[in-house]
Amino acid sequence: MHFVVKFFPEITIKSNPVRKRMSRQLADNLRKLMRQLDDRIQVRKDWEKIDVTAPDAVSHLSERIEEVLAHTPGIANFARVQQFPLGDLDDIYQKTLAIWGPQLAGKTFCVRVKRTGKHDFQSLDVEQYVGGGLNQNTDAAGVKLKKPDITVKLEIRHDKLNVIEELHQGLGGFPLGTQDPVISLVSGGFDSTVSSYLTIKRGIRTHFLFFNLGGRQHELGVKEVAFYLWDKYGSSHRVRFVTVPFDEVVAEILEKVDDSYMGVTLKRMMLRAGSVIAKELEVDALVTGEAIAQVSSQTLKNLAVIDSVTDTLVLRPLITSDKTDIIRTARAIGTEEFAANMPEYCGVISVKPTTRAKMEKVEHEEARFDFTVLDRAVGNRVMQNIDEVMDDLGEDAPPVDIFKEPGDAIIIDIRHPTEEEVNPLELDDAEVETIPFYRLSTAFQKLDKDKQYLLYCARGVMSQLHASHLLDEGYRNVGVFRPEIPHQGK
Repeated sequence: MHFVVKFFPEITIKSNPVRKRMSRQLADNLRKLMRQLDDRIQVRKDWEKIDVTAPDAVSHLSERIEEVLAHTPGIANFARVQQFPLGDLDDIYQKTLAIWGPQLAGKTFCVRVKRTGKHDFQSLDVEQYVGGGLNQNTDAAGVKLKKPDITVKLEIRHDKLNVIEELHQGLGGFPLGTQDPVISLVSGGFDSTVSSYLTIKRGIRTHFLFFNLGGRQHELGVKEVAFYLWDKYGSSHRVRFVTVPFDEVVAEILEKVDDSYMGVTLKRMMLRAGSVIAKELEVDALVTGEAIAQVSSQTLKNLAVIDSVTDTLVLRPLITSDKTDIIRTARAIGTEEFAANMPEYCGVISVKPTTRAKMEKVEHEEARFDFTVLDRAVGNRVMQNIDEVMDDLGEDAPPVDIFKEPGDAIIIDIRHPTEEEVNPLELDDAEVETIPFYRLSTAFQKLDKDKQYLLYCARGVMSQLHASHLLDEGYRNVGVFRPEIPHQGK
């Protein structure tokens, strides 16, 4: 097997030293990735291309080799070829006929030639000679220069002939490792996964930072999609996955910060924490999935206030993207299903969030915040190599029982007090207690262990997350109440 890999065009227009560095990095990355398949696969670089060759003994790996080449940053396209010493025009025709002849039956075709080097013929001479021979000596439907069924592609490079069997698009971008590293703040949704992919594609070694608001199930879901992104697009370089427990920070915000400023304050706390971790990992930039005006916290005014909390550079690859474009990209890179099924855990929901935050107001609200809570969260972070996070995924979480009727259980309404007050849960045949989700873990320890409890929230997402978390902690008297007709609220 022989594959010819072409560099992304932006690489080829760089200065000679930069082009050498980037092409060398791409070759090194491919060597690492190919060794994971079989150490007999060879990678050789020259000024114009990279050749990937493998002996017949590993022909069963052809699809996996193509998969690696299709998802490695820095590649414009790659072709599976059969390579021969360059002969005369008739020899070129005979080699092409042996490969393409049977495939032309009943099809229109044309021949296209790219030529490099000095020869006693032109590219057009080869196209006419080979095309005429194929037209006369195969069952082709004829030559068609515009929009043919098949385009037979040949490359002549000095003293070599490449007959292209298949041509594939590459990922584009720059080779991973040619740019300084970043930390991407990931929630597992559409935006953060796509923004992480875009930095990887641009050649940036991308670490992952997750602020855990929803317990084990949410964390495992985010780890799974982060591992997928790394494994598919960036596994030539090891990166870190960092988890910061943020439930106490959310609780502090909900109790101390004015409703309209909770979202902005939460983002500022995340950037504070992210900056500490970035300094530890010697990383100069954080990455978020924010886009202008997608939600209230993402107005220019609010983003300016959020960014002012740190000197660390904040990159936003999606800043001018439409949501439909983001989802389309997620579908193309394979993260759409992850995002669509990811638990949406909105720990801070403002009833009337500000779209024009004022610095003096933010500072006034944060003056009531106990920053030892934030320090404790950062201190309790867990840092893993990305290839180790799947170890956690192998641990089966206890199943959560879901009930449509309360039965003899006590219903615990875990919604935020503001939501509960707007639309209280009233049941004639069951006892209802109200314990906000951010206090549930502590409060549940004090409940009667001989009684059964069912957690309730409007969407059924936070209730299931917290029930799973409590089951993880050893409680067996908890489930989820999800009635047939959902109540209003979040």
